[in-house]
Amino acid sequence: MKKNMLSLVSLSAIFMVSAQEKDSLSQKKIEEVVITGQYMQQSINKSIYKVEVIDAQQIKNMAVTSAAEVLNQNLNILIEPNSGTGDSNARIMGLGGAYTKVLIDNIPVVSDQGMGNQVDLSKINVNNIERIEIVKGAMGVEYGNNAVAGVINIITKKNYGKKITALLSLQEETVGKDYDWFKKGNGRHLQALNLGFRVSENWSITADINHNDFQGYKGNLNGYTYFNPNNDKKRGYEWLPKDQITANAAVRYSKNNTSFFYKVNFLNEDVNFYNPVIEDLPLGGGNRTYTSDDRNYFTKRWIHQFNIQTKLGSRINYHGDFSYQTQQRKSQDYVYDIPNRQKISEGEKNTFYDSKVFYSRGMFSNFLDNDKINFQLGYELDHTSGFAGSSTFQFNNNGINIERSIFNYANFLSAEWKINNEFSLRPGVRLALSDKFDSQYNYSLTARYSTSENSDLRAVFGSSNRFPTYDELYTYVVDNNHDIRGNENLNPETGYSLGLFWDYSMTTNNLWKFNLSASGMYLDVKDRIESVIVSNSPLKYTYLNVDNYKSLLFGAGLNVRKGDLSLNAGVSVMGISQVLNAGTVVSPNDYNFYTEANFSANYTLPQVKTLFALYYKYSGTQRQFTQKATQNPGEIPEYVLGELGEFNMMNFTVTQPLFKNHLELTLGIKNILDVSTVRNTILSGGAHNAGPDTQNLFYGRSYFARLNYNF
Repeated sequence: MKKNMLSLVSLSAIFMVSAQEKDSLSQKKIEEVVITGQYMQQSINKSIYKVEVIDAQQIKNMAVTSAAEVLNQNLNILIEPNSGTGDSNARIMGLGGAYTKVLIDNIPVVSDQGMGNQVDLSKINVNNIERIEIVKGAMGVEYGNNAVAGVINIITKKNYGKKITALLSLQEETVGKDYDWFKKGNGRHLQALNLGFRVSENWSITADINHNDFQGYKGNLNGYTYFNPNNDKKRGYEWLPKDQITANAAVRYSKNNTSFFYKVNFLNEDVNFYNPVIEDLPLGGGNRTYTSDDRNYFTKRWIHQFNIQTKLGSRINYHGDFSYQTQQRKSQDYVYDIPNRQKISEGEKNTFYDSKVFYSRGMFSNFLDNDKINFQLGYELDHTSGFAGSSTFQFNNNGINIERSIFNYANFLSAEWKINNEFSLRPGVRLALSDKFDSQYNYSLTARYSTSENSDLRAVFGSSNRFPTYDELYTYVVDNNHDIRGNENLNPETGYSLGLFWDYSMTTNNLWKFNLSASGMYLDVKDRIESVIVSNSPLKYTYLNVDNYKSLLFGAGLNVRKGDLSLNAGVSVMGISQVLNAGTVVSPNDYNFYTEANFSANYTLPQVKTLFALYYKYSGTQRQFTQKATQNPGEIPEYVLGELGEFNMMNFTVTQPLFKNHLELTLGIKNILDVSTVRNTILSGGAHNAGPDTQNLFYGRSYFARLNYNF
């Protein structure tokens, strides 16, 4: 299978290279800029950090529908869907969504579990994204707690070049083999409208709305209309149906040294759970019907944010972010008559998660009249109020509602010293204070050395803490079969990372552009929080700071461009050493390595402007030690080597502009190799499970058509 895939990729690359017949000066591109981890907006080549960028054109070529789909193409990032919540979290460098900070325009996004961590990436549509910036490794000095594995910063569009911009987009997509047009049918149906108005040279207004109607993926199940008198549990969906509406509105001002914008984002999402268990309901007179206890979930999220960049006096740069965010999730139970397709009874809507966050971050820099040395002084604060109802997706609090608030405040300081034109250093430190946890310190030291005009070396050391989640602090499940309790005395985890990065670029006489990169990273997480057996008889679990985690990552990448052709390829080898502790028994700490590779090719036919885009990713078999499930409460724990099986992903799209680029038609295939279920004998943290030892990562091969009309 591997050989077939590599052959297919190689043939695709050869075809696109051979199709390139024209030298072109159109390849000249405005230098890409980034903001993640920078004092001010900075050229990506001069960035002190290694920043991976996915721009709007790449996102458009993929024809994806959410940030989750975009990030799934990147090496060492795996998007894990959850069958209980319908959410999708990013796993970076082997660590789950709790270890990654997700930002929109530098501001952490509210989630059920807190601020910036465990963010559902399927709730972030790509309709108004300008680019996505990714920094891997601990970023605690710049972005605070939970930035252990890295930071994902989603930069949105804020202004448009034309006086008036209006873009309408329609996309229809199969889900596996299923598709039809009707509301309670099959497939995915998307509609989007982007509007922009440049009021004057200084003022602009933008707005957009996006509707994403996903009708669910059946997989091995048979949908919501299916029933069997023998109750074979084949009713329902492996991927839950969900209906999303997102809307944004923003106003932006820019003049001289001052710019600011205010933006409001609204999300409304409905998720439908159809119970596989059905019940026989006698109606009298020998008549009967079949019912199920189903449930709908409702999410509403508001994000208000204000950003300002200006100068204080004639020198000091100030960058301020302010945000107020709310997210509320409710559930509603009802009894459904399956043969007659109607609700028999309906309960009240109950709130099971409710988060309210006020957040502010300010940075001051450029204090000295000196080209060699620059300082940045910053503060960050957030006040999070959280509510978890007595019955949630993850646990049952035995009728007890939980309401808590946490206030965090931090100051951070860094200095950038340009020793000469080739070498620069940036040390940094953060002190974080909390009304819940002890004071936390984070440190960083980054260095950038230009070995030549075309080559750069970067070394990055950083640390970050991960604060415990609501589940880990406050879970309370006690019944005849379970005794699982949270621990309010947990300490934050501590993560350290060290990365070395090399980048080289060159342009040949015939205008071929080459960019090479190589990297190595080490990540160490101490005092990891895990569920631990504290009593075998009776069997009791709680959460303790007992485990450690280490990973090694080696990678290389190549980008080749000339005129209308662009090729990208990457490979990485990652090893994970996870020390698990169950009292007297400790797991082996061997490193287990696996390989990933990706490839993409984009080629535009010069005369007719037809774009061909191919995306491929291979993930090798991942092995990790995991605790073997036991049936006997007195049995000694045993650690075994579990596996997440290998898989290949490939997408292909063709885009044709028409009518002087006013109309654009895109056709394509996602998941050409029809991957859905992979073997998983590692604890998967509640991801889509299609069977006892399997995990459903994708919803099979799908076909789509998209129409964009630019007014």
